Amino acid sequence: MRIFKVKFTIMRTSIYLLLASLLFVGCNDKKEREAPIEITEETTEMMTESSKMLDNFSVTPISHATMVLQWDGKVFYIDPVGGATAFDGQPDADAVLITDIHGDHFNMETLTAVAGEGVPIIAPQAVADKIDAGLQPQVTVLNNGATEQFRVLRGFTFEAVPMYNLREEAKKFHTKGRGNGYLIYKNSDKVYISGDTEDIPEMRSLQNIDVAFVCMNLPYTMTVESAAGAVNDFKPAKVYPYHYRGADGLHDVAKFKQLVNNASPEVEVIQLNWYPNRD
Repeated sequence: MRIFKVKFTIMRTSIYLLLASLLFVGCNDKKEREAPIEITEETTEMMTESSKMLDNFSVTPISHATMVLQWDGKVFYIDPVGGATAFDGQPDADAVLITDIHGDHFNMETLTAVAGEGVPIIAPQAVADKIDAGLQPQVTVLNNGATEQFRVLRGFTFEAVPMYNLREEAKKFHTKGRGNGYLIYKNSDKVYISGDTEDIPEMRSLQNIDVAFVCMNLPYTMTVESAAGAVNDFKPAKVYPYHYRGADGLHDVAKFKQLVNNASPEVEVIQLNWYPNRD
């Protein structure tokens, strides 16, 4: 009799488990029909890449720190220097962003030539103080931590972020609070422009950056190794090394790419020619 009870108990338990399994499958059958795609490693990579692509985004390097960004029908001039001829063939600017007072970032003659009537000029206070009176009505001062939107640039938000030196011997070049790096937002997409900085905590803690422009040149900003270390912390989807001419010539952007991709193979490092007129 004891043996029969044990067998009966086992059979009853098995029936319960079978019924529970059928019920679970039935409840989840609809979900499986709605999402039949097998999520493989390859599929995950494709999904990640598509989620990180910006709409109609392109960059034209002019020289060193100077570039033209085109994004979803708007044109942004970053640190325009080099005179009007440096921008021959480029579309007119919808906004101008200036990071710092130094001559490789700010030039009054160039700014006058490229900032058409009514075009917003975004700059830190130290730069705004040096802009001629005729352009002052177009200037919006953003200091570290401030954000701004413009009616004529519907959909875009600009945030000023810190840029400064960490090494004692370099602090004289870029003091904290004087210049700006920038974040440009459109919906959930973000572009980061480092300006002249070292691998500061504010850079390393950035999140969800789609495109980053990161400087590297001694003695003024940081080493290739420091730049790569910062990028490996905040892991943008794409990074452009720029502003890489130092006192001893051009820094090794190929080494930067190697250091980034050794630690973060998912980060796309894009190398453009920022010094087309060099010997």
